[in-house]
Amino acid sequence: MKDVVRLDVDKIPKKYYNILPDLPEELPKPLNPGTRKPIKPEDLEQIFPKSLIKQEFSGKRYIRIPDEVRAAYMRLGRPTPLYRARHLEKAIHSKAEIYFKREDVSFTGSHKVNTAVAQAYYNAEEGIDALTTETGAGQWGSALSLACAMFNLQCLVFMVASSFKGNPFRKTIMQLYGAKCVSSPSSITSFGKKLRGKKKFENGSLGIAISEAIEVAASSENTNYALGSVLNHVLMHQTVIGQEILQQFSMIDKTPDIMVGCVGGGSNFGGFAFPMIGEKLRRKGFRDTRFVAAEPKEVPSLTKGQYRYDFGDTAGMTPLLKMYTLGKDYMPDPIRAGGLRYHGMAPTVSLLKHSGVIEARAYRQDEVFDAAALFAKTEGIIPAPESSHAIACAIDLARTTEGVICFNLSGHGLLDLQGYQKILGL
Repeated sequence: MKDVVRLDVDKIPKKYYNILPDLPEELPKPLNPGTRKPIKPEDLEQIFPKSLIKQEFSGKRYIRIPDEVRAAYMRLGRPTPLYRARHLEKAIHSKAEIYFKREDVSFTGSHKVNTAVAQAYYNAEEGIDALTTETGAGQWGSALSLACAMFNLQCLVFMVASSFKGNPFRKTIMQLYGAKCVSSPSSITSFGKKLRGKKKFENGSLGIAISEAIEVAASSENTNYALGSVLNHVLMHQTVIGQEILQQFSMIDKTPDIMVGCVGGGSNFGGFAFPMIGEKLRRKGFRDTRFVAAEPKEVPSLTKGQYRYDFGDTAGMTPLLKMYTLGKDYMPDPIRAGGLRYHGMAPTVSLLKHSGVIEARAYRQDEVFDAAALFAKTEGIIPAPESSHAIACAIDLARTTEGVICFNLSGHGLLDLQGYQKILGL
């Protein structure tokens, strides 16, 4: 049996998969923050290019990937390999076969480049000069910085303060790619200035960083905002992951019984699981695969949040989205999995959870790092704290469940070693 399943470069998907036509019910429409009525596509043109707005509201199941973007994917390491975790299986006396998709092999070490290069391309095509964004642990900021360098755009990244201090080398990566990275809350936006110096906000949050990035984009000429998760077009770009997985399991004549992904805003889980979920929703009698979203107990939006309309940012500048949320003012603990410190969840992921199509589990930070250490010892890869939530969940399931389990290794942890030292006492 193959322990590594690789695809040829001509197997890089040629289309993005859009789950909207296959959802069990219509996705609730975003609401205008002023009128509280359904938002119109043109309302978003101040911060997004028309091409991405069109994708966000598209009812088409598949959207063609531009040749320039597919070429960028090839250059950045797609298709990515699928691995069998035999050593981990042996160590935990697994009842299941465990596989993992390696999104850690990209230039910036995570899955985030899949949407970063797409968003940079579409903005450059419409004549935009610069992009602003937020970042938690720094994977998204690093990815967008690289993408902007590839398509000759300027880039400004607002990095959550706790990660700005705890992941200093991510800032260095962004700067090497030519981007500017500032700690959020910052002194360069009106909203940031209101929060600076107040103890409650000293660690920052993704909600605050989003508000700052949007403020700059909305007030700057020829500058747009790029989002690393949550919205449908972002998750759609990530479906290159799941489409490759379908091909890879077909090559070894298997189908996953359980698919596991970590969740913060939803892009990693959506890109990984949506193509298989779509197969399940469209085809009666299709294999009854379980889909499990693993989140931090410190930020339990899916397991303890409310399913309701809420703002995507702290300042209340974004449209209101129907999602599982802890509330826009929720200030999460400064856990090391900075990419998962978001108060809400992607509307598409939220609807699937509310409809019972997917399930969710939550894990403490110490549980996650113990699982990461075991994975490093057995499989030789040091995973990102975010990805380690999926590893902890996969280990839990493999100890009690037979069949085939697949999880997404969404990023490596080579820039998170301070967290490993602190949490594990190394």
